[in-house]
Amino acid sequence: GGDTARGLENLDKWLGDKPWDVIHFNWGLHDVKRQKNGKRDVRGPLVRTPEDYAKNLDELVRRLKKTDAVLIWAATTPVPEGAAGRRKGDEVALNREAAKIMKKHDVKTNDLYGYILPQLKKTQRPRDVHFTNKGSEILAKKVVEEITAALGRAKSEENQ
Repeated sequence: GGDTARGLENLDKWLGDKPWDVIHFNWGLHDVKRQKNGKRDVRGPLVRTPEDYAKNLDELVRRLKKTDAVLIWAATTPVPEGAAGRRKGDEVALNREAAKIMKKHDVKTNDLYGYILPQLKKTQRPRDVHFTNKGSEILAKKVVEEITAALGRAKSEENQ
């Protein structure tokens, strides 16, 4: 985990040297953290500006494409009011930047933001970017659906 800069530093290690069929990925919630004097603070600047986030994410996608895996981008989930060191709405700007990059690279998006938004009150912990067990289960099922469908597509392309 971590922000896009950490992703760039560690991607090769995380990918290893084994082949990948599908990679479902996201960076965002750590990029929208705000810090002041090394501590989370909503009055501080973003860890990554939307411009730096976009630059880093573009490079991450470029490197992920080299795996020849089917790529699926997971849109960053909502930041609630009162989340430590984050401002509600900052994730929307990053999701906009990510959408442009995914379109440019022809990467499918799993819109977890839009999917979970109507269910937030019963799935997300108060003032926390993390989800309840039930919320995590709901998101996990959506991720499994997308990966399963992509695996089916990858296998059928292999057999052609």
